[in-house]
Amino acid sequence: MLYLWLKAGHVIFVIFWMAGLFMLPRFFVYHQEAPEGSPENAVWVDRERKLMKIIMWPALLVVWVLGLLLAVDIGAFQQGWFHLKLAFVLVLTAYHFWLANYAQLLASGVRKLSGKKLRMLNEIPGIAAAVIVIMVIVKPF
Repeated sequence: MLYLWLKAGHVIFVIFWMAGLFMLPRFFVYHQEAPEGSPENAVWVDRERKLMKIIMWPALLVVWVLGLLLAVDIGAFQQGWFHLKLAFVLVLTAYHFWLANYAQLLASGVRKLSGKKLRMLNEIPGIAAAVIVIMVIVKPF
């Protein structure tokens, strides 16, 4: 029964984390359109900070803890599908850290990427999620 509760918690926090991974780059697009130093700019800085602090960082931590507990419980480290899943989770984790860094850059007034590039980067979590779900559900190898 513990396994099912761990699994349910893992899926719930993956949903929270993924929502943030989709939402934050969209925030960046709108943030970059706000004039530097404007009240609107300050609102976007605050929104991004709250999204990271209240939702994304806690969700990332819980996803990893519950995911590793599940992996140990089912012996996933010896299964091929899990290695690819783990690789994509590592990619999403690196993306999360990159987003956190870009939020800090935007907060300090540095705007390195165009809205178009940010929109394209927003495809990363969708592609990774598709691969992860296929690995977990289908277990092709």
